[in-house]
Amino acid sequence: MAKLRARLLGVLVLLTGFLTAAGSAQPAAAEGLPDSLWFDEPAAALTVANGHFTDGLGREVVLRGYNVSGETKLEEHSGLPFASVADAKKSATALRALGGGNSVRFLLSWAHAEPARGQVDTGYLADVTDQIRAFLDAGIRVYPDFHQDLYSRYLFNTGSWYSGDGAPKWAVDAGGYPQESCGICLFWGQNITQNGAVKQASYDFWHNAHGLQDAFLTTAQTTMTYVRAHLTSAEFAGVVGFDPFNEPFAGTYDSGQTSRTWEQNILWPFYAKFRARMDAAGWQAKPAFVEPNLFWNSNLDFQKQEGGLLDAGTLGSRYVFNTHFYDQKAISGVFMWGKAGDGQYATDFGAVRDRASAAGTTAVVSEFGHPLSGSVSDKAPTVVKAMYQALDSRVPGAGWWSKPEGSGPVLSGSQWQWDLYSGRHHELMNGNPDKVLTSGDAWNDEDLSAVGLDDSGKAVLRQDTRLLDRLYPSATAGRALAFTYEDRSRDGSTTLTWNPVPSSLPNVSQLVGTGQYGLLMWRSDGTTAPTELHLPASFPAASTTVVSDLGAVHGLPAYTTATPVATAAEPGGTGSRRLLLTSTDSATLHYALVTNGAANPSSTLLNAAKAELTSWAASHA
Repeated sequence: MAKLRARLLGVLVLLTGFLTAAGSAQPAAAEGLPDSLWFDEPAAALTVANGHFTDGLGREVVLRGYNVSGETKLEEHSGLPFASVADAKKSATALRALGGGNSVRFLLSWAHAEPARGQVDTGYLADVTDQIRAFLDAGIRVYPDFHQDLYSRYLFNTGSWYSGDGAPKWAVDAGGYPQESCGICLFWGQNITQNGAVKQASYDFWHNAHGLQDAFLTTAQTTMTYVRAHLTSAEFAGVVGFDPFNEPFAGTYDSGQTSRTWEQNILWPFYAKFRARMDAAGWQAKPAFVEPNLFWNSNLDFQKQEGGLLDAGTLGSRYVFNTHFYDQKAISGVFMWGKAGDGQYATDFGAVRDRASAAGTTAVVSEFGHPLSGSVSDKAPTVVKAMYQALDSRVPGAGWWSKPEGSGPVLSGSQWQWDLYSGRHHELMNGNPDKVLTSGDAWNDEDLSAVGLDDSGKAVLRQDTRLLDRLYPSATAGRALAFTYEDRSRDGSTTLTWNPVPSSLPNVSQLVGTGQYGLLMWRSDGTTAPTELHLPASFPAASTTVVSDLGAVHGLPAYTTATPVATAAEPGGTGSRRLLLTSTDSATLHYALVTNGAANPSSTLLNAAKAELTSWAASHA
C-alpha cells in the first residue's frame, strides 16, 4: 500500500511538472535546495520498507558518506565537529564534491549536551543544529549519533596514556570508580575489556546505576525535540534517523550471562526505551539505527562474541541494523602480514546483509576504515578498496560477471572519518597543558580522516580520489538486482583492478579499456522518478559513456523528463552531479554500464557493446 501511494504521488508530481513546463519536455523548476528537480523534494524523507531505505517516491536508496567527525571527541571545539558554521559548510561542500557522499553520521556529545545533571545546554544544541543544517543545505542526509568510546574522558587523569569520550563528568563522579589502568595495552581498544574503571562504568550505565541511563534517555529526548523544533519541515525530512549508542559493550557480564543474553535482556530493552523517546520527540517516522554488541562480527576469533541482536525478533521499519567493521587482523600488524585482495571482506559484509535480512530490515555499516599513518598504513589502499567492494556486492570481482545475481543488496555505509582539522589540532589531552596533541585525529594515536586542509585552508583528500569519490546507485526506481564498480584506485604507483571485464564480452571490454566503470542491473516497478547514480568528478558529462537498454550514449545530455539517459546536478549547489535513468515501465529488466574509459566510441562499438550486455543481462536476470 505504501508503494502504491508513492507511485500515485510520483504521477501527480510528474503531471504537475509537465503542466508547469507548458507542454515542453523540460522538468519543472523545484523549490527548495539549489539544483533540485521536480522529484527531489517529494523524495526527501526516507523510511524503511521491504528491507531497504525507501524515499518518498518509493525508490530504493543507498546512503554513502562519512562520520562527521572525531572532532566531537575532543575539547578544542567544545564537543562540536566544527569550530564554526562556516567550517561546517566548507566541510559539507567538500564531502559532496570531493568525497562523493550523500549522507553523514553526525556525532554528538552527551558530556556537552548535559554538562550538569538535569541541565541541558541549549547553546550546545543550537550549535549542533546549525552545523547539521549546513549538511542538509548541501543536499546531504544526516543521522545523528550520541557517541562514546571508553565511556568518558573523565575516567582518565592528566597523566593517562589514553582518553575516552561520551559521558559527562557528573556521571563519572556518581560512580566513584577506581583509578583507570589498562595494564599492558598496545591499542586503545583494549581498555574496553581490560580497564577496570571503563568496565565498571559501562556496567553501571547498562544497569541504570545512579539513574545514569534514565538521565541519558531524557537528554536524548530533549536533544531530538530541540533539533526537530529548530529545523524546518523540509530540513527535518533530510534527517534519516538516530543512532542511540556507539559500540555498546556490557563492561562486565553477570554470572551465567552471555554476550547473546546480554543483548537480549539488557541492550534491546534500552533500544526499546530509546525508540519510545524518539516517538515522544516527534521522530515517529524515523528509524533507530541500533548497534549490536561491539564484538559480534570481529574478524579475530579470540575476540568475537555471539550477537547481532539475534533475539530481537523482526526489526521492521522502526529500526535499522547498524554495525561497524574494521579489519582487526590488518590493524594488529601481526595477524595479517600482507595486504587485502579481491573479495577480502565478502563474507564479513555478507553476514551483515544476512543478519539485516533475517531481521526484516535494512543495514548500514556506520563505521569502517583503516589507519592512514603508522606501521600498518601501507595496507590502507587495499583494505579500504576491499571494504567498498564488499559494500557494493557480496560477490568478489573475479566472479562477479559470471554470477552477478549473487550480489545481494547494495549496502549503505559511513567511512570513519571526515575531520576537517586532521593534523592541525590543538587538543590538551585529558586537560593536560603539557600534552598538546596536534597530529592525526588527536585522539589515542588514531589517524583515519579522509580529508584535511592544505596550507591555504582548502579542503583536500588524504586518500586516492578514485577510491573515495565512487559511482553508486543513490536511488533505484524499482529493485536493484546487481551492482559493481571498478574504481581503478591505486596502491602507490600500482593501479588495482579487481573486476576486469571478461574476454567473453570483447566489445564491452574495448569500450571500458583502462577506465573506471560501474554496472547496475535493476527491475522496474512503475516508479515515475528516475534511477539515480552518483557520478564521480572523474566522470565529466562530455566524456562519460552509458550503455543501457534505455540507450547507448557518449557525452551525457542535460536531464529532461523525455531524456532516458541524462545528467543533472545533485541538489545542494555543491557542483556534484548524478546520472539519471528514466523509465516508467514495470517489471522490466534494465541495465546500465557507466564508464569514463571510452574516447569518442563509434556507434558501431556502442551498439555491439549494447548487444553483448543485453544478452548477458537476460542470462543473469
